Amino acid sequence: MHVPDGFLNAPTSVATGVVAVAGVALALRGARRELDDRTAPMAGLVATFVFAAQMINFPVGAGTSGHLLGGALAAVLVGPWSAVLCISVVLMVQALFMADGGITAIGTNITLMALVGVGVGWCLFVVARRLLPRRTSSVVPAAVIAALLSVPIAAAVFAALFVIGGTAPVDGGKVFAAMVGWHLVIGVGEAVITGLVVASVVATRPDLVYGARSALTTRELEIRTTP
Repeated sequence: MHVPDGFLNAPTSVATGVVAVAGVALALRGARRELDDRTAPMAGLVATFVFAAQMINFPVGAGTSGHLLGGALAAVLVGPWSAVLCISVVLMVQALFMADGGITAIGTNITLMALVGVGVGWCLFVVARRLLPRRTSSVVPAAVIAALLSVPIAAAVFAALFVIGGTAPVDGGKVFAAMVGWHLVIGVGEAVITGLVVASVVATRPDLVYGARSALTTRELEIRTTP
């Protein structure tokens, strides 16, 4: 999913850069409502885990490999605004110090993985959580669904950007089919990793999981009102 330099033309890269700057600016304000002295260290741990996990590629077939995007995972654990910041920091470090993703494409990568990945992942998680029973155990399947679907959706957005400003002489329909098709498979790996991590944290410290707060509040009220 990391877009290299020169894959999109300058106007498209500048446009996604503007979107990325605006998104990160909003996230800086929004994260203040999500983090406190108790949960702030969790954001650092999430960023570190996503950074490390993205270094590990898993094969998906035909010589293609995938890695964790981490948008849905981060959103469930620390909240959507904080997740945008976590993923953005990871992407900037990778581009500037590890040549993973182009320097001129930082805005594009942040838009795709930090804004679209996190935003879509969080929205899907919220919808799935509302359809499932209101208990902490429902956080895990909701996170799995969000991770599974957010990856191919982010890939579809990239395909749309390529149609608008791609520099390679490749048919946009073929790019869309290839990106979405392979990222559906990659989404399965994303869902497995997300499910395992969220399940582990929910089992030990559900109070630190942002996506479990509403279920914990409901459970506390039920306990207190029980005669």
